[in-house]
Amino acid sequence: MASWLPETLFEILGQGPAPSKDYYQLLVTRSQVIFRWWKISLRSEYRSTKPGEIKESHEDFLENSRLQVQVALIFGTRILDYVFNLCEGKFDFLERLSDNLLLSIISYLDLEDISRLSQTSHRFAKLCMSDKLWEQIVQSACDNITPDMRALAEDMGWRQMFFTNKLQLQRQLRKRKQRQESQRDGPL
Repeated sequence: MASWLPETLFEILGQGPAPSKDYYQLLVTRSQVIFRWWKISLRSEYRSTKPGEIKESHEDFLENSRLQVQVALIFGTRILDYVFNLCEGKFDFLERLSDNLLLSIISYLDLEDISRLSQTSHRFAKLCMSDKLWEQIVQSACDNITPDMRALAEDMGWRQMFFTNKLQLQRQLRKRKQRQESQRDGPL
């Protein structure tokens, strides 16, 4: 399974806590944790300071408490926990799937499950609200989608169309058709 993983498992950039202006990068590859820093200072003693870098194997990072404290101070304990999991070989493969593949999987869920999934992360919230997902759901629920229905769905959104009852949809389709005809005929 590890062969499915890209070379770079995780990367984050950030600025040190105030009053520091220093920049930091944390990069986790398949075999290393790389911590880089750039000193930003107006003070003359730091002007000639060069960027720094520490490279540790996953095993060495798990034992380097000084580097762990540094990562926690700059990026927070959640990031440190995540890096720990990566170094211990605990990968979240679901997060690594493409949006298109996740949308295909989500389209098979019940509405209640989609609602729950949307509350798990920002990424899943965005996917569960996306028009692309709701278009797939509407297409699987309807036998035939006419060009008028497709145009209406693109105007109002596929999710909104799914949750609108049939009577309201027929009324909106009729209004849309009347507007198009009046625009085609033009003013008399």
